[in-house]
This record gives sequence, C-alpha cells and structure tokens, in this order.
Amino acid sequence: MFKIIGAIIIFASTSWAGMELSKGLSERPKQLRQLRSALQSLEAEIMYGHTPLHEASRRLAEQLSKPLASFFADFANKLTNEETTVRNAWTTSLEEIWKKTAMKGPELEIMKQFGETLGRHDRISQQNQIRLTLSHLEREEEEARDIQTKYEKMVKSLGVLSGLLIIILLM
Repeated sequence: MFKIIGAIIIFASTSWAGMELSKGLSERPKQLRQLRSALQSLEAEIMYGHTPLHEASRRLAEQLSKPLASFFADFANKLTNEETTVRNAWTTSLEEIWKKTAMKGPELEIMKQFGETLGRHDRISQQNQIRLTLSHLEREEEEARDIQTKYEKMVKSLGVLSGLLIIILLM
C-alpha cells in the first residue's frame, strides 16, 4: 500500500517537474513577442503621439500582462516619483523584474543597451534605436522558438520517464 502511494507521489512529482521546465521553454518566446509588441507601441507613442516617456510606460503597463506590465509600471513610477535618470530607472526596473520572467541573459543585455539610449536622442534617432532593439529581440525570439521546438517535448517526456525509472528501481 505504502509502495503504491510512494510510487504515485514520485511519478507525480517528476512529471510535474518536467511540465514546469517545459513551461519555461514555452513562456520565453511568448514573453519576447510581448516585449517586442510593447516596444513597437512605445515607438508609436513617442513618434506619433508625442507622449512623455512616463505616460507611455504607464499606458503600456495597462495593456500588457505580468511580468512585463509590472516592469513598465515600475519604470513609470520611478520616472515620476524619484529623482533619477531614465537610464537608472530603466536598469533598476529591469533588474527587479527580470527574475520573474522566462527570458535569459542575452535579452537582458539587449534591454540594458536600449535603456542606455532611451530618452537621450531626438525622436528619429530614438526610433532607430527602438528598431535596432526590435531586430535583436526578433533574433532572440527565433532562437527561443527553435529551442522550444527541440526540447519542449523531450523535457516533458524526461519528467515522466525519470519517474517511471525511479519507481522501477525502487520496487
């Protein structure tokens, strides 16, 4: 009786671990797509709406889902409520929220580099910087999708099969 309960617990926990790891693989491309969409909206707000950066960020936070909504809301709050530069507000907001995303180090570096130029140039130069960042993020999204297609099913299967292996070895 206890062996069966133990086997069920082992199988459920390893299967759950495999599902969680595969979830991270599928979340990364989604969040990158959402980030690209947010930057495109930011570009439109800056170029055509002539919206101040803090207001554009606040609007983006209302449109997006977490964790990116939290990033833009935090960024807007730092710009309006603290004595800080745009670069510092961007960088600290990124570092605070990045651990909650499924994105990796290359995307963080791309976003930090974008933050270095944010608010420092005229609208045309800013638009060029946004487009450059979008192209880098698009490349990372393609890579993330490739990794997802290669490894998502494998990670799920490894979770299930490792549970079965442990159960067989213990029985």
